Amino acid sequence: MSLSETVRDAATAVITSPPAEGKWTKRIENQTAKLPSTFFLSLAVGAIAYSAIHKMIYPKSNAANFVGLWAPTFLLLGVYNKLVKIEGNDRYDHA
Repeated sequence: MSLSETVRDAATAVITSPPAEGKWTKRIENQTAKLPSTFFLSLAVGAIAYSAIHKMIYPKSNAANFVGLWAPTFLLLGVYNKLVKIEGNDRYDHA
């Protein structure tokens, strides 16, 4: 069997078989789906507020920048949480 046939067979298997989630992924998604979306938004707003206040009080401190950089991460986790709620992690398990 040539390399191109092996690659073609592997690609066909990936394309034709539905994606399967691991057991750890399912556990994590089942737990995080219980959190409301406002939880992550609140964390992001809190990080921004803390960063702004800390920078006003301690202008030479870098801690405000460090905490301020958490906001995009919290927002991204909120988007992931929303996608898990909408799409579900067991979409292909019922086939």
